[in-house]
Amino acid sequence: MPPRRRIFLVDDHPLVREGLTNLINGQTDLIVCGEAEDWAGAVNGIAKTRPDVALIDISLKNESGLELVKNLDNQFPLVALIVLSMHDEALYAERALRAGARGYVMKRETTKSVLTCIRRVLEGGVYVSERVVNTMARRLSVSPKNAGASPVERLSDRELEIFRLLGQGRTTSEIAEDLHLSLKTVQAYCARAKEKFGVSSLGELLRAAIRWEEATNVK
Repeated sequence: MPPRRRIFLVDDHPLVREGLTNLINGQTDLIVCGEAEDWAGAVNGIAKTRPDVALIDISLKNESGLELVKNLDNQFPLVALIVLSMHDEALYAERALRAGARGYVMKRETTKSVLTCIRRVLEGGVYVSERVVNTMARRLSVSPKNAGASPVERLSDRELEIFRLLGQGRTTSEIAEDLHLSLKTVQAYCARAKEKFGVSSLGELLRAAIRWEEATNVK
């Protein structure tokens, strides 16, 4: 028997990690070699275990999963990264691929999809749904860039992360502390987001963020 390929899990929900561990360890060709619930644990754990694949939730509590993907891609280029998310792939899949991920799977998909994604990435491929492939193809055919895009789609990765945290009820001061940014920097990102939403106050941006978070939260 060939050695089982090693998978590292990054998710801040113990039940999710336990479920994924049971699923993966039940396969003859895959095994979980470690897990983490936050950014620091992910970086340290992957450095120690050197997995073949890291399966990462981009909605880590009070941390930016997309920024973690970028960081891991830079530090561990031989580790294939797969994003597991509760968020709609229509918005996040393309961002995840640009950040360095090789696959994107929504948490509401079947366990078969998770295993298919892992194996395809291990074979050197990329895994996203047909819906995402078609969306990306249409976007490439549209000119100029971002034509017809919604305000959320026009947000940068960092602006989107701050917008998401606003929708979860975090204050700008708390977001600055969570993301290790200065308050002034967070306020600057909020100002750019307000321009893209066409609103003039943080309160209006906050209401938009709460509505979006409620609409996209599929946990």
